[in-house]
Amino acid sequence: MRLVPSRHFASNPNKPLRRLTVVLPVYNEKTTVATTVQRVLRAAIPMELELVIVDDFSRDGTRDILPELVQRMREAFGAKIELVMHDHNQGKGAALRTGFGHASGDVILIQDADLEYDPRDYPLLLEPILEGYADVVFGNRFHGGSHRVLYFWHYLSNQGLTFFCNLLTNLNLTDMEVGYKVFRREVLDSLQFRSNRFGFEPEFTIKVARLGCRIYEVPIRYHGRTYEEGKKITWRDGVAAVWHILKFRFFE
Repeated sequence: MRLVPSRHFASNPNKPLRRLTVVLPVYNEKTTVATTVQRVLRAAIPMELELVIVDDFSRDGTRDILPELVQRMREAFGAKIELVMHDHNQGKGAALRTGFGHASGDVILIQDADLEYDPRDYPLLLEPILEGYADVVFGNRFHGGSHRVLYFWHYLSNQGLTFFCNLLTNLNLTDMEVGYKVFRREVLDSLQFRSNRFGFEPEFTIKVARLGCRIYEVPIRYHGRTYEEGKKITWRDGVAAVWHILKFRFFE
């Protein structure tokens, strides 16, 4: 099967882009979610903001604080915020699918709840789309923006997975596994996602490449966490990513 741009993808670069939907998947982030929500709502963007929070059955008390937090943020910011609760843990990819189903924006942005990614970068992430150059924008944690120095083997694994994905998609991405992915509504309406966990990252990358999207990268800040500070992804997710790359490139 050859990977070629889809002739059915018809993003309209001249369509007015009025609303940004930020999809915020949450799992066991009691200590960081309130700060994340405040930073999202304070982000300087030239668009109407909609925030969709999806709790993936947190067990650390996050679920107990979210309803009150959402109500308080609505009153403080006058913001459009929707809260969705999963009744069992399904994974980040599943939480994103739920959030996408509630998103009404012209542009969709994925935001993690762990403070590793900084909403002050929204203007940079949105610029290529708002100026009509891009359909999809990836953040880039390793070139241009400040980032915390952490694990060598994680970095090497990330680069290996990105290289492997690039090899099979003919892209030249720098950071396929980055959490910040921003895309036009037409992209979401043209695709179906199936991964429940972190396999979403290679699935998304391969499917937007197949769709023939105009893809940009922009440097972002990255405040990485250690495992002691709550980092969740493990080597098992790296191994699974190889399978997901092969699966979505050749079998779907």
